[in-house]
Amino acid sequence: MATPCRLLLILLGIVAVAVAAPHPAHEFCAAAAGGGGAGSCGGDGTRILIKGGTVVNAHRAEVADVYVEDGVVVAVRPNIPVGEDNVKVIDATGKYVMPGGIDPHTHLEMEFMGTVTIDDFFSGHAAALAGGTTMHIDFVIPVNGNLTAGLESYKHKAEKSAMDYGFHMAITKWNDEVSKEMEVMVKEHGINSFKFFMAYKGSLMVTDDLLLQGLQKCKSLGALAMVHAENGDAVAEGQQRMIDLGITGPEGHALSRPPVLEGEATSRAIRLAKFINTPLYVVHVMSIDAMEEIAKAKREGQRVIGEPVVSGLVLDDSWLWDPDFATASKYVMSPPIREAGHNKALQAALSSGILQLVGTDHCTFNSTQKAFGSDDFRKIPNGVNGNP
Repeated sequence: MATPCRLLLILLGIVAVAVAAPHPAHEFCAAAAGGGGAGSCGGDGTRILIKGGTVVNAHRAEVADVYVEDGVVVAVRPNIPVGEDNVKVIDATGKYVMPGGIDPHTHLEMEFMGTVTIDDFFSGHAAALAGGTTMHIDFVIPVNGNLTAGLESYKHKAEKSAMDYGFHMAITKWNDEVSKEMEVMVKEHGINSFKFFMAYKGSLMVTDDLLLQGLQKCKSLGALAMVHAENGDAVAEGQQRMIDLGITGPEGHALSRPPVLEGEATSRAIRLAKFINTPLYVVHVMSIDAMEEIAKAKREGQRVIGEPVVSGLVLDDSWLWDPDFATASKYVMSPPIREAGHNKALQAALSSGILQLVGTDHCTFNSTQKAFGSDDFRKIPNGVNGNP
């Protein structure tokens, strides 16, 4: 994806956010919290000096000052003199100063499983900013398979945005029109990552022949193919098996889609991407099974990106067995949160570079929405909170 037109800075406990109007060349934007803004990504005259904090970057941490003009970091070094009366000075002594987080995986105001995620582009942004995330990339869901209609819908939803955002695009069907629209998305809208769902049979799921055609199109466009890796056919069988056994609660969700089905789909997607010779991004890696397939491919030199998410890194499936439905249903997502041990293995894989970045898969539903599946786990809207 292209880079956002502003660098946004987060100080733990204190947020310094520069705002600007949308950039016309691509689908990133930085909109004022109250909505609107005018012009392009030009300056607004804001000058901020953050003094004495511990500045944390990828290469080191050091006590330094950070000087910001018009939302752009101009200097990072100790003892920067103020020099002017119109500079806002923030004392960051004893605090960490870090670049704002970028969340590569969110679902704001998404229509899914008969309802709509509860966070929109304002409330979701407010939560993200409060937690130190200053940019995210959301997934556009086509309207009846139409990519252009889907993009227009999401652009309308994002009019209330309060921070930088970008778009991935989901591909849920295949024909000549979709193929042409993918090219338009890349060349005219700056969307160069496309997601294929290997799960959710009967709604979002794509077949192997569609996935192959999509991978080939991504290769020809220089775009990045992404997959939700679960064997959707086997999941549907597993779900029915649980219902037949009388297991209808949230625990049935995890039991119906075990790690082996995530591992199988991850392996299949990796091999198809290798056959086409195109890079692959595996979203929300939740199991050792999937992680090991990614590790194997990377050892063999294949270009595969693995994305764990916060819930999979820190939680285990014991929450799904809570006797209180309202509590247990909060943790229903797909692929499911795994049994203890998977999270620690994913943490180790992230630390060693097997997995490369962290998303949230922020996809929130309230307790009323989760209650749609109070007597059948298959009807519980899938998704957990990730921001902040």
